[in-house]
Amino acid sequence: MVTEVRRPLGASERWYRICDQLSTLNVVARVRLRGPLPEAVLRAAADALVGEHPLLRVAIADRPTGPEFVAAPLPGLPLRLADGAETTWEREVDEVELATPLASTERPLARLTDVRSAVGTATETHDLILTISHVIADGTTALSLLRRLVELAAGDSPRVRPALPAPDALLPRGFRAPWGLAAALGNGLIDQTVALAARPDRLTPQRPVEATARRSRLLHRELDADLLAALAARCRAEGVTVHGALVAALAHAYGTVVAPGRSGRIGIGSPIDFRSELPVGPDDVGAYVATVPSYPRYGPGTDFWEVARRLNRGLSRRKRLRQHLAQIAMLPVLCPASVATSARTVDLLDSRGPGNICLSNIGRYDFPDRVGDYELSGAQFIAGISVSGYFVATVNTGHGALHWNFTYIEDAVGPERARELADESLRVLTAELDAVPVPGGK
Repeated sequence: MVTEVRRPLGASERWYRICDQLSTLNVVARVRLRGPLPEAVLRAAADALVGEHPLLRVAIADRPTGPEFVAAPLPGLPLRLADGAETTWEREVDEVELATPLASTERPLARLTDVRSAVGTATETHDLILTISHVIADGTTALSLLRRLVELAAGDSPRVRPALPAPDALLPRGFRAPWGLAAALGNGLIDQTVALAARPDRLTPQRPVEATARRSRLLHRELDADLLAALAARCRAEGVTVHGALVAALAHAYGTVVAPGRSGRIGIGSPIDFRSELPVGPDDVGAYVATVPSYPRYGPGTDFWEVARRLNRGLSRRKRLRQHLAQIAMLPVLCPASVATSARTVDLLDSRGPGNICLSNIGRYDFPDRVGDYELSGAQFIAGISVSGYFVATVNTGHGALHWNFTYIEDAVGPERARELADESLRVLTAELDAVPVPGGK
């Protein structure tokens, strides 16, 4: 079994690498752990996690032929300790983790932060924050690695995992060259036709921000257990998914905040996880998502639940056509050769990309309430944006809550507009449940 990754980056990995070089593109997972967790135990668990996963032992070397994964010159996950009496996990994610690039040419493509509170007392807690490059991770990957870190800290035995090829090298045969290009072109024509017919709005920047100056900021919101149960029940009654309702709420918020009094459609991207279509396991490290567009209606007189139903039908159709796989298949053609030649692609994303506004919902993630002697709560993920769009919502449910994190590009979306979009999304959603909206999470 090959257990070390030594290969050129695949097309999707190269694209995320270019995005990260332009402006930071990190994925973050967080969980609160209650119980004693000495620094030495956490460091040992981090070392064991690195020992399990080949992609946590690499850095990126830029070669004349393109970037390659190589052995990290400085192995081991960097660990930073923060005092919970002076900061919060939200502040650390907002001010540090989303804004600070990983030292990807020297160290592994991940780092760990422990926000420690009441150490040595009966109420000791640790907000564990795992930050990992989008080059090798999506939200599911980040949560999976964080869960495994806790299991190792609780005394679980390390495992050996094999090295995997790049995600695009694992695509079904029909989506690999030359067949993949033909499929991608065909799906691209379908997308262009649908977009022309829909004539959707896009979230335009309040102030233009150069690609190299874009910084992701965080707003954290959540629905508690009662509201989550009410949402699930109402969605079942209406015959829609929770994702459909969340996108409908975000579309409504756009209309209320950005285009008051108008009616139309707004382009909102939905990332689709395609792990089940590849020979990979649910805990394998990698970025296995592709974002497809939808064009929900907004404006006065719009039926909230009909918007959700149409959204679900549209996404189901795109999945049947496997447009998400076609998008990955197209990356070898679309991905620029380097940062120096990326301006045209960035301009294309700004004008037509599906991530302009995006809602990434991984649904229920099975993060246990207890591992060994540790009590766990609040497991969730957050996505940086870089150059892929301007406003992103990430959602997962677990530990009795729906965690709804909003990230936005600073200045392109002002803080007041970002707060209004987040709060109006929650307001309209909870209003549909005949419930009182919650102002934020813990």
